[in-house]
Amino acid sequence: MNTTLSTSAATEEQFGRQVAARLTAGAEDLPHQISERLRAARTQAVARRKVVRVLQTAPAMVPNGGTAALGGGWWTRVGSIIPLIALVSGLIVITSLQEDSRTDELAEVDAALLTDDLPPAAYTDPGFAQFLKSEGADVQR
Repeated sequence: MNTTLSTSAATEEQFGRQVAARLTAGAEDLPHQISERLRAARTQAVARRKVVRVLQTAPAMVPNGGTAALGGGWWTRVGSIIPLIALVSGLIVITSLQEDSRTDELAEVDAALLTDDLPPAAYTDPGFAQFLKSEGADVQR
């Protein structure tokens, strides 16, 4: 596996050198202002390449007693589970609060129906809607 990475890295490096040579050869005919902008862009690209290479080759191994482990071990696992537990518990609390709110709303409607002067059967009477409309018109006059 390591030889595959070094072979691909060597091939990539060779390709990069060939492209740089072609770009350098074609840049001789360009005006000074454009060639300076290209030189600055090339410098930035090389600087980024060096940073990426350093980040890719840095080992992520942390000594852990007599062995080496990737990451922080047990604490890393606990640290990644805690946000998930907090999310699930938050969703459960929100659902419970919404159910309580809905139950309270339904209880208020039921209490209003039961304490009203009309019997509940009056609400299902087709003439009741007409009665409410006519009462509303009388109040507005």
